[in-house]
Amino acid sequence: MIPNATKEKFEDPQNDSIWILSSTFIIFTMQSGFGLLESGSVTVKNEVNIMMKNAVDVMFGGLTFWMVGYGLGFGDEPGANPFCGWGDFFVHANSSELGWTYSKFFFQSSFATTATTIVSGSMAERTRLDAYIVFSMLNTFIFCIPAHWVWAPGGWLYEMGVIDIAGAGPVHLVGGVTGLVATLMLKPRHGRFTTDKNEQPAMGSPTNAILGMFMLWWGWLGFNCGSTFGISGLKWKLAARSAVTTTLASVAGGIVGTMTSYIFKQRRFDVGYTINGILGSLVGITASCALAKPWEALVIGVCSSLITNGVCELLSKLKIDDPVGCVGTHAASGMFSLLASGFLTEKDELTDAMQLDRIRPGLVYSGDFRQLGIQALAVVSICGWTVVTSVVFLKLIQVTVGLRVSLEEEIIGADIVEHAIGGVFYNKKTRMIESEQASKEEPDIIRHYDQPIATMHRRQSHVYGRRFSTQSGSCKDSLHYQLPVSLSDEVDVSEKNSPLTLLKNIMNWCKTRKNPVLFSPKDYVTPNLPISHDNEIYDLQGNLPYPSIPSCKYVEETNRDNITVTYV
Repeated sequence: MIPNATKEKFEDPQNDSIWILSSTFIIFTMQSGFGLLESGSVTVKNEVNIMMKNAVDVMFGGLTFWMVGYGLGFGDEPGANPFCGWGDFFVHANSSELGWTYSKFFFQSSFATTATTIVSGSMAERTRLDAYIVFSMLNTFIFCIPAHWVWAPGGWLYEMGVIDIAGAGPVHLVGGVTGLVATLMLKPRHGRFTTDKNEQPAMGSPTNAILGMFMLWWGWLGFNCGSTFGISGLKWKLAARSAVTTTLASVAGGIVGTMTSYIFKQRRFDVGYTINGILGSLVGITASCALAKPWEALVIGVCSSLITNGVCELLSKLKIDDPVGCVGTHAASGMFSLLASGFLTEKDELTDAMQLDRIRPGLVYSGDFRQLGIQALAVVSICGWTVVTSVVFLKLIQVTVGLRVSLEEEIIGADIVEHAIGGVFYNKKTRMIESEQASKEEPDIIRHYDQPIATMHRRQSHVYGRRFSTQSGSCKDSLHYQLPVSLSDEVDVSEKNSPLTLLKNIMNWCKTRKNPVLFSPKDYVTPNLPISHDNEIYDLQGNLPYPSIPSCKYVEETNRDNITVTYV
């Protein structure tokens, strides 16, 4: 954005405000993009929870930014200093300043909530929702101080002439480094690096992830083009140049990501590589989007894509669990974006329209290291601030509210534990999964009439993990084994683990329940069952590698009328 823009500098305040508001509307859609990308990248049992966390970012993060964040970042009343702003707390304005103040607040609030949303990807699948709500409120403070340094009149980095047009530092670097701190404190998801690579769950919905990428791509145009903070005077030309450089960088990054996957993934076009390549290049062009030339944008896009995918692979080798690639995409490419501005920036006749009179030509054009040194100082200072504050806040949450869910809740999935998705809910007091649909008079049976197979499988996937159709045969990733209705004498199954014995044990167990409980951690059976491909089958859940969760939870039969009866 224009760092020292004030209402007096606008040549056409009305049209400029319309441009700012329109760009912010587009930026706001990025929340949907982040939600789809993250929910598509995690397992299906956590997809609703990650979408809720993106809503939490806007609700609670937006509230604290209105209360104190905007004032600490952009307040210009007495008391403002090079470190932080002061004033404009609980933002309000009189009629004479209302248009400018509210437009600027609205624009900056979208940046603040984006910085928090980035972190949710690194914390996915193992973070308590109540703890994340507290974090989303505190993260406003982490964002607003670097935003003051870089963009506010009097900020110490701004006074030195740092180049960051659209938030590579205060938004992406802050979000990415905070995500790295969070994932290191949370530690990897259960089984992420301890099981065979081929047995680890894949992306819950690659389609959603790609759709989220397109929405972020669209939102990024508002992000970068809107940061010209208007279209009056020469600024409309800067907005046009931002659109071109943003597009070219992302195109180059996507091509490099796709080809990198083809080369290193045995001629496969890996979805994650393409997504990270495009998003990493979008981050890479953020700092200099309004100043870069088209060829420079291509170079930045290529380098950002390689850096992003390289860092994601490196973190995996180091067993640092970053489910959505937040660190590689935002932290690594955010650093490169700031540093690239110190290499490739060249002042021209449009630079004055951005009020960037303090910047100097980059190393490539002048041979002078001064601008590169300023950019490097910005990287070090923003990283240092983010690490210290995020460690303090996350540690505070960890010792008070609690940061990570229990192993039992992580295995079940946050969709059931936090949101009771699928008609069942997790009772945290009794540590049992209970059904809302079963009657207390008949607690041992749950009937589903006239439900499409897809709906049934979705419900079961939330309750029991990934599940394939009973007609599709066996699969490594499925937690269910298939049994024939009548076992022949050739099947080697002990009497202890026979279906009849298991069914009797389940029925006897259910009679002792006061509520329609699906399972309790105290119940644990370890069957050793064969796999069959018969069409008419019972489904019996097989042995799970988690001793805190029972292996045998239900026996299910589907008759010829497509009526499914589940015995629990």
